[in-house]
Amino acid sequence: MNPALVIIPTYNERDNLGPITSAVLAADPRVDILVVDDNSPDGTGQLADELAAKEPRLQVLHREKKEGLGRAYVAAFKWAMAKQYEFIIEMDADFSHDPKYLTALIDAAKTADISVGSRYVEGGGTVNWGIGRQVMSRGGSMYARTVLGISLRDVTAGFKCFNRRVLEAIDLDQVQSSGYGFQIELSYRALKRGFTIREIPIVFEDRRVGQSKMSRKIFLEAVKMVWKLRFTV
Repeated sequence: MNPALVIIPTYNERDNLGPITSAVLAADPRVDILVVDDNSPDGTGQLADELAAKEPRLQVLHREKKEGLGRAYVAAFKWAMAKQYEFIIEMDADFSHDPKYLTALIDAAKTADISVGSRYVEGGGTVNWGIGRQVMSRGGSMYARTVLGISLRDVTAGFKCFNRRVLEAIDLDQVQSSGYGFQIELSYRALKRGFTIREIPIVFEDRRVGQSKMSRKIFLEAVKMVWKLRFTV
């Protein structure tokens, strides 16, 4: 069984792709990378292929169109399980998730079922966030925790390491969310099945290059989705 796979979904991340993949590969010798590109018009997918041709630890999954973060991750999870990876990691391409935390996340997932890079436990935090984004993120996590009745502090965290047994137990085809609500849904489905989650403190830095893909529409989708989860999962 292969040790660990870092999944990096991309859409118009050409400027970030080279630096982030180099940093990930240097951070921990156990990890491979799967870039999942949703047919980026800026040529991110083509660059990913060029990088993969030179680096055996890097592979690329091309998708025909942009369908949301959730759909990209589900496709990548299925790919990772078919390739027999033991640990499967979600990670952004924009350096908001620092590769230096990868080793701690993988090691934590050996004893817990899921490890989460958390902004909202002691030692965690955010850098370069405006007050509006801080309120939306913290408020969203508190709202979801309350509705769903869970103790996970950083409910919307997108820097996670799954032991493969979690993804094998969750029916990925039943996952409903396509945007950032996907992170809430996946954690909730895992907790409902009795899996454990450990939060590892991280400092989340706003993206270095490009624009955030978070939007009011994505936020509102997550707000509505938690009630649906509460009564259907």
